[in-house]
Amino acid sequence: MTTTIEVPAVGALAPDFTLLTDAGAPLTLSALRGRAVVLFFYPKDDTASCTVEACEFRDLLPRFEGLDAVVLGVSPDPVKSHAKFRAKYQLTYPLLADVEHAVAESYGVWREKQLYGRRYMGVVRSTFVIDAEGRVAHVFENVKSAGHAERVAEAVAGLG
Repeated sequence: MTTTIEVPAVGALAPDFTLLTDAGAPLTLSALRGRAVVLFFYPKDDTASCTVEACEFRDLLPRFEGLDAVVLGVSPDPVKSHAKFRAKYQLTYPLLADVEHAVAESYGVWREKQLYGRRYMGVVRSTFVIDAEGRVAHVFENVKSAGHAERVAEAVAGLG
């Protein structure tokens, strides 16, 4: 039996972490204080829905940067996989390797899933908007990829 950690509530301090980027460099969430952070969790590199979502964030990155927001993608894939995915689709923001899924667990997005009758643990596509003080400002759960980045950009714009 698995224990499910709750998704951080709006207004709560976002769980801090340090993960390796697709370039192999450590990135710590709390080091980004002073800027809004878009933290999107996705199941797997280079799969159909994940690619749609990642490319939409890429295409809207100038808008996020204009709002002084950092975009970070997180999945359980290793650094090498992230590097290939980022290069293949010319993604212009860091991808973080949560190989042990500890960060996904701390955000409550590592859950039991079902596909073709098979049950397994995995990332439930979710996005967190974290404000400049490091608090959760918006939570998007069970995200549908198409059009999602636009909704997140609207939420970030509403922070100011």
